[in-house]
Amino acid sequence: MGKHTISLLDLEDAIVTLQNRMIDIGLSKGLTHPDTVKCSQELDVVLNHFQQLNSKQNVYVHMN
Repeated sequence: MGKHTISLLDLEDAIVTLQNRMIDIGLSKGLTHPDTVKCSQELDVVLNHFQQLNSKQNVYVHMN
């Protein structure tokens, strides 16, 4: 099986999309609504992935 890779730019796009979706849901359904919380949790996963990938790339840059 091939390894799936995602770029920081792709993650940034996903972060903005999820942030906007979470804001829309929060405004229409409330901040504690399960849909808002679910979107927030999805955003957390993407943010963590972004942070991990960004940290690895920074290590590679500093080593060169």
